[in-house]
Order: sequence, then structure tokens, then C-alpha cells
Amino acid sequence: MKNLWTIQDWKTAYAQQQIQLDDLISYVDHLKNDDHAWIEIASHEQIQAQIEILKNKDMNDLALYGVPFAVKDNIDVADFHTTAACQSAQYLATTDAVVIAQLKQAGAVVVGKTNLDQFATGLVGVRSPYGAVKNSFNPEYISGGSSSGSAVLVANGIVPFSLGTDTAGSGRVPAGHNNIVGLKPTKGWFSNTGLIPACRTLDVISIFALTVDDAWQVAQLMQAYDETDIYSRQHPENVATRFTKGKIAIPEQLEFYGDIEAEKAFQSAIKRAEKLGYQIESIDFSIFNLLAKALYNDAWVAERTIAVEKMVNRAQTHPVIAEIIAQADQFTAVDALKAEYQRAELARKINLVLAKFDALMVPTAPTIYKISEVEADPFIKNSHMGAYTNFVNFADLSAIALPNVIRVDGLPSGVTFIAQAWMDQALAHFAQTWQENTEVYLGTSTQRYQRTQQIESQHSVQLAVVGAHLTGMPLNFQLTTRGGTLRKKTLSAAHYQLFALKNTHPPKPALQYIQQDGQKIELEVWDIPLATFGEIVAEVPAPLGIGNVLLQDGTWVKGFICENYALTEAINISHFGGWRAYIQSLQTTQHRAQDHSMGEVS
Repeated sequence: MKNLWTIQDWKTAYAQQQIQLDDLISYVDHLKNDDHAWIEIASHEQIQAQIEILKNKDMNDLALYGVPFAVKDNIDVADFHTTAACQSAQYLATTDAVVIAQLKQAGAVVVGKTNLDQFATGLVGVRSPYGAVKNSFNPEYISGGSSSGSAVLVANGIVPFSLGTDTAGSGRVPAGHNNIVGLKPTKGWFSNTGLIPACRTLDVISIFALTVDDAWQVAQLMQAYDETDIYSRQHPENVATRFTKGKIAIPEQLEFYGDIEAEKAFQSAIKRAEKLGYQIESIDFSIFNLLAKALYNDAWVAERTIAVEKMVNRAQTHPVIAEIIAQADQFTAVDALKAEYQRAELARKINLVLAKFDALMVPTAPTIYKISEVEADPFIKNSHMGAYTNFVNFADLSAIALPNVIRVDGLPSGVTFIAQAWMDQALAHFAQTWQENTEVYLGTSTQRYQRTQQIESQHSVQLAVVGAHLTGMPLNFQLTTRGGTLRKKTLSAAHYQLFALKNTHPPKPALQYIQQDGQKIELEVWDIPLATFGEIVAEVPAPLGIGNVLLQDGTWVKGFICENYALTEAINISHFGGWRAYIQSLQTTQHRAQDHSMGEVS
């Protein structure tokens, strides 16, 4: 067991000159492949070409300056080979996939291409001519697939983050089997240009990291609409950034295939979620299971056939892959349309079920097998791995796989939280709290999770409220009904006065900035979706308006302010320190007056 470097650890090491860019050359020299995680490790020339670009840049301007990462070998990296774990399909990439270019622009350095289930078809990590990727905790066990190599390298601390892909769970199952975070984004949030498809309508590029903080930082650099990707989508501007319902669903029909330790692990996850304050409710999982089975047992398998046969003939593929893609021969165009109609119907039902919950919590995988067990029974054992993953992209959902426990046999067991499309940020916020409340180490290390950053988004506005919009106050609904979520309760900087305005209904305060002799005022900061922020602004009556408010931590956010003319007749209530205290004082005075009046009557 050892300490593993996160992205922040790498950045700190560069800043404190513990390491230099040139050290990456010797770093890759010491990389081994005993676990079959690599297909191609970077050469000196490949590393040198990348770091030469960085040497003329300021490390403070680049979020990932000199940070090494690994890439699943179905994603193009310029001057590296792309194989999709099929030697016959190998070619030398001449341009970077869009997401690779984005990460390189941020300063990250590709140190190699990783092993996978051939053509990203599998959830076990053994369907590769480059060898079965060994689990980072016990080499006799599967690592999970198809993004096997990418996950194992992160779990072992070789790189702080890596890229995988996810069609049916390939970005989640390996995370669960190796005690790391697997961020599976909403379809279309990251560009797929430069990715060899598995199922083009379902594929997403995913992120592995030791912490959700690192995964989210990488996601923010990768997110972008790409007009060259026909399935790329614009991020909507009306999505809540945090959980708001206080309810998490779990499957009513739970299947662990006889694995008692996996069942115990999930029960511990339920208890932890309850301890975090969430109501847990079991839901009928039959429609989820129906949609999950369609991926390999219906005409949808033709998508994999299209992707593979575009590059090689069946005889050149792994025997298991050849048998899978051959299933498409039994289906017709009519079958394909029927399959899409069924998918749409089940996806609609699933989304309606999930609408009243913050998320669905499932075991990332229901069990784990030895490599020898999967090789002896490649189809059934693989299908078991997808019990809680196959339906997610079909139903257009977002998900994040998180560490849960280390079982008594020393193997990790993870859980996945699944939410509706574009709820990625809300999942990431929750994931920080989850990681803070687990007792497991990061990957194969001996270190605990520590929060290193705020989960930020480009699709919301921070709004400070001081009066009638506070939680529990009369106008708070104007925020919550527009997707607003409470970010934090805090104080303003010590430069403010608070006034009670006259003739307002409901009663409202006014906040005024002053250079000297001000004080800190209690307030709340809310995240408001960009699309609904204007609606809130439009409802603000004179003399109030929206301006900028300075918080006690030195940051500026949008907030309610007031025209000076209205303050001439207002009451200065700054000494109360906030609107709640002032309202409470009025209520106390009123109660006393009522008590006194009743005393006189009696």
C-alpha cells in the first residue's frame, strides 16, 4: 500500500519544483505492464514532443500542467497507434480526438494507451489479445471492462486520471472493481469525435480518477458542444446543480448471484445514504431489467456489428466478439425499428419513475469473478456484470460510480448513483459528500479522501439572498420552482448595512455596501440555472435590484441590492446581523403584546 498522487499532488510537485517536465521521460521508462493494463506506453519522442510545447508556457495558466494521463485505446491520440485491442485494426492516429486536444491544451500529457475488451465489447477486461487485465487488488480477479486498463492504472496510482468509454457500463464496472471514481457523463456532453464507436448512439467517453474532485475538474475541461459529432448536444441552462428531493431509490428486485459479500456491501451503502439524511425507497426494477436485456438480446447488437465490420472482418476479431456481432444476422430492419420503439417506451417509463427521486442507487456490479471463471463462461459471467449498468445510456441518464467498501476478502465493492440527463453536477456534489463519509482509502493507497475544490459549473449563477428569499421565507419558492438549489449559508463581508423597507409585502430588507463601519450580514448563496435567472430578475420590484455582493471569503456574487432613495425612510436593522433575527424580534414583540393584551382583558 502506498500514497498515490492526485491531480493536485502533481500540480503542487511542479509548483514546488520537486519535479520537472523532463522527469516524465524517465517516469515512463519505469512503467511496467505486469497487469496487462497497457497496449502502448509512450516513447521518449512522444513524451518529448508534448512537453516541448509546455516549456514555453506558464504553469499557472494551465489547469493540468504536466499532469500525466492514460487513454483507452479506442480513442485517437496523435502519433500513437489506435487498436481497439484488435491488431488487425491498428492504425497510427494523425490527429487527436477532440477531448484529447482539450486536455493537452490544458497541459496534460498522454503517457500511453490502455488495454480494453476488444472493440469495447465486454464488461470483464479479459477479451483482449493483449492479455486479461488483472484487478488492482487481487490479480486472480477481473478488473472489469471494457475500460479495464484505464481503471487499473488509476487505482494503482500510475496516473491520477484516465479516459475510458461507456456504452453499457464500461466506465463504471471497472471503477467499482478497483475502488475508484468513474464519471459517466450525459450522452453528448463530451465530444466523441476521434472515438472508435461501439454503439454510436449510446457511447460516451468517461473519466476515471481517485476522487470526484479530479474527475469533475477533467470533465469541465472536456465539456463542449462539437458540431463535428452528430450526437453532441448543447448543455441545457435550466438544470438544478444539487439534489433537492431528499429521496434516493433502490431496486426492489436485487440480484447478487449468490455473492453474500456483495449483498452486505450494498446494505452498508443503504445505511450510509440514510445516515446522510436521505429517504430510501424501493422501486419496481422490472422495466430497468427489460431495457438492460435489450442491449445484447435484441436488434441493438447490430450497432456493434456496424462498428466492427467497418474496420475488420469477423475472422480477425476475438472469438467471443465474433460470436456477439454475428447475432445481428438474425435481425431485420423491422426488428430494429421495433427495438427502438421499445427502447423509447421503456426509457420514458424509467424517467417518469426517477423524476421524484434525486438519484437511483445500485451496486456498480452485482458480484465479481476470477479471470479463470470468466474465461470458462465468457457470456453468462459477462452479462452478470451489466445487471445494473446496461440500461443507463439507453434511457439517457447520467451516472457516477463511487467507492463503497472493501470486502472481508480484500476486494472492493462500489455503488453507482444514477440520475436523469444533465444532472452530472448534482451527482458530483453528492459524490463529494459520499466520499467524505466512506471509510475506504483512495484506490490501492493508504490515504483518505479530502475535498480540494468546489464543484463549479458554467451553467448556473450564484445569487446571494438576505431577506424574503431565504429558506423558509415567503418568496423562497421563486428560487426553488426555477431549479435553484442552496449552495451555502454564510455571511457578507464586513462592509454592509441592512435596512427594513417600509410598505413592502411581504416585508423585505435592503442591503447597502459601505466602505467603513459596516458589518457582516447573514445571507444564503443559491445556485440558479442560467435559463431561469432572468425570470427571477424580472420579478424583482423597485427599489430593489440585482447587483454584486461581497462575501466574507472575498468573492463577489450576484445579490439583491437597493436604490439609495428608498433608504431615507427605511429602518436600519444592521445590529440584528440578519433578516431572520429581525423577523424573530418582531414576532417576539408581537407575542408579548398579545400576552399583555390578554392579561389586561382577564
